[in-house]
Amino acid sequence: MRVSRGQIIARGLTHRCPNCGGRTLFQAGRPFELNPECPRCGLRFEKDEGFFLGSMSLNYGMTILLCLGPVIALAWRGVLSITAAVILAGAGAVLFPILFYRSSRSWWLMNYYVFLPQHLPANRDRDGEPGDENT
Repeated sequence: MRVSRGQIIARGLTHRCPNCGGRTLFQAGRPFELNPECPRCGLRFEKDEGFFLGSMSLNYGMTILLCLGPVIALAWRGVLSITAAVILAGAGAVLFPILFYRSSRSWWLMNYYVFLPQHLPANRDRDGEPGDENT
């Protein structure tokens, strides 16, 4: 079974395993615990030590872009008072990263395999060699 880049993106956006498509990225009942590997297909989610530091950067960048940036812009234009802007920015800086945590982990894993689809076990030949890189 070959996995296309489109399938990898769809699976990443829905928090699924990029290899088999199972809803196995996170542990059941523990929304912030990433499984070390997929229980269905055995794909290791953390490639190396510190692999998910990029997801933290993604989460931080999205917080700035989607939460803090608009609040600062509204305060700058005088639409919000400084007090309201500080409260909204503080709440956004705390709540948004928590709500976006799962997505940032999934999207980071998705980005890895979008650029290196031949590293997925489903895209390897029978002898374990990377398959066609134009998947």
